[in-house]
Amino acid sequence: MTLLTDKRAVAEFCEQLMRAAYVTVDTEFIRERTFWPRLCLVQIAGGDGAAAIDTLAPGMDLEPVFALMRNAGVLKVFHAARQDIEIFHHLGGEIPAPIFDTQVAGMVCGFGESVSYETLVSQIAKKQIDKSSRFTDWAQRPLSNRQIEYALSDVVHLRPVYEDLSRRLEKNERAHWLEEEMAVLTDPATYRMEPQDAWRRLKTRSHSRRHLAVLRAVAAWRETEAQTRDLPRNRVVRDEALLEIAAHTPRTTADLARARSISKGLAEGRMGSGILAAVADGLAVPESDLPELPPKAELPAGLKPVVELLKVLLKMKCERHGVAQKLVATTEDLERIAANDDAAVPALQGWRREVFGEDALALKHGRLALSVKGRAVRLVPTES
Repeated sequence: MTLLTDKRAVAEFCEQLMRAAYVTVDTEFIRERTFWPRLCLVQIAGGDGAAAIDTLAPGMDLEPVFALMRNAGVLKVFHAARQDIEIFHHLGGEIPAPIFDTQVAGMVCGFGESVSYETLVSQIAKKQIDKSSRFTDWAQRPLSNRQIEYALSDVVHLRPVYEDLSRRLEKNERAHWLEEEMAVLTDPATYRMEPQDAWRRLKTRSHSRRHLAVLRAVAAWRETEAQTRDLPRNRVVRDEALLEIAAHTPRTTADLARARSISKGLAEGRMGSGILAAVADGLAVPESDLPELPPKAELPAGLKPVVELLKVLLKMKCERHGVAQKLVATTEDLERIAANDDAAVPALQGWRREVFGEDALALKHGRLALSVKGRAVRLVPTES
């Protein structure tokens, strides 16, 4: 077991990995009491060994780690990479690239939807993961040998998993399928958290554009406050309070204090002033600039049976190609395809169109039919 607590040792370890074809990477972090994840460990494995880097060690410098993540000549292999990449993007200012996500690759290779690391390790590497340290407090020091061993197992066993999945992708000529998904994970827009967009996370029943303008303003205020103070959003002000404020648009401290989710002390303090200023900003938005929710798509009459047929086709196609349905199309995608041949959905683009989209349109227009032979559903060309 290797735990690196000295910045010189980290620099030497990362320098050795600069010449590797690929490295496997994982992180351990906590986020319950902060807005930004608090990074506690970075685990990296190369061909010559693995190490867990104690990011909380006194005087630790993670620049060698960030340099490795930036090195375009070294492939970075993650499992369920999004949160790990978010951490590197926030702390290092750049997104690791190139990357390979074994969860997505597992979905492409027929291991099911959102396949877990434990499942891949069990089925590919024939190893069992000790889960006893999964919910540990990674910020506590010292770390036990069991914790370190658990953390390192996340990158050690990832190597044979990656190599197996990589071979499968090449054999099935599906490497380009994965590349499309990796493009999303390496796009900075995926991790951008703009305060002006924070209101879209909130579930409101009101379609009043003025209500939405106030909600947008107070949600942006909370997002900025949470990021600046590094606190979870609901530690600043709860979602329910924002929705109540947007509904009642308080103009004064006394009005704000009457909100059920706002204490008198908060209303009378600095945060209360910030909320009231945000409400005023929302009320002052010109009519022409008011936000609106996208209209709820109503499926035209008669198309529900078409969607059901598309679901059968999707299941059949995904079973035949050994790919997770979730990766090809959602129910909403199917509804949009049923209503519009040119729907802007992934299922009608790239490899998804080859696997499913073309036949989906043909089935919709009667050029193909579904039939059952024995226990199998099959596609039958029609004369129309």
